[in-house]
Amino acid sequence: MAVEDGVWIMRGLSWNDPYRIRTWQELVNWIDEVGFLPLFSNGVEGFSAEEHVSPDYWWTGIREEDPWEWREIIAASHQVAYGKFFDQKAGFISLKWLPFFANYRRNGYDFDSRYEDGLASRREKKIMDMLTGRDEDGDVTFPDDQILSTELKKKAGFGKGGEKNYPGIITGLQMQTYLVITDFHRRTNKRGDEYGMPVSVLLPPEAVWGYEHVTEAYNESPGESYDRIVTRIRDKFPGADDGDITKLIGRRP
Repeated sequence: MAVEDGVWIMRGLSWNDPYRIRTWQELVNWIDEVGFLPLFSNGVEGFSAEEHVSPDYWWTGIREEDPWEWREIIAASHQVAYGKFFDQKAGFISLKWLPFFANYRRNGYDFDSRYEDGLASRREKKIMDMLTGRDEDGDVTFPDDQILSTELKKKAGFGKGGEKNYPGIITGLQMQTYLVITDFHRRTNKRGDEYGMPVSVLLPPEAVWGYEHVTEAYNESPGESYDRIVTRIRDKFPGADDGDITKLIGRRP
């Protein structure tokens, strides 16, 4: 996605191109093949969903053809992880590669340990406390009901007269893989009628895929996980510039 003469230009393939991704499931299959994928184009040529779908159907609302709609379907399918993972922008991570991102981005820390060591902020903890708990045995628990991001904001004490920078905190927690977007729902009024744009549902990835899976790369150093990720990009996109990779993925810990 680029701006030319003040107009947003979407990149992509022609409708009749045999290599064009045609369905959300085809996109999931390609994410699994590549390992992880930004939603929109970036400095690494070809490394995005945008560049492999039709540029003509974004934001049409046609669920079968609109890649913007596909991201909602994919998030709810839980076949891959969806969230703001690449330079604070949206993208997907396959379940095979999620543990390596979690190990690298968290630097080997579960959130509670990060907070106890003074590496997480009070505002981050207020959000995470709304999405995790402990049972009487001390085991981590997660909400039974889905909480829309708009409700999470209120319940965690953000907004008018409260804590500031809710979008920035939420994005940061996704970049660290402590949160992922697991669904989208429209808000409802007092009569139960839906209104407005779809709103994201956020959860720790452990709530969806289990603690053992998400943390299974904790046995290697965060640097090793980072090297795996960077090597994967270089293998799949050999023309990628080191600076562009670092911008998307981050620096080696």
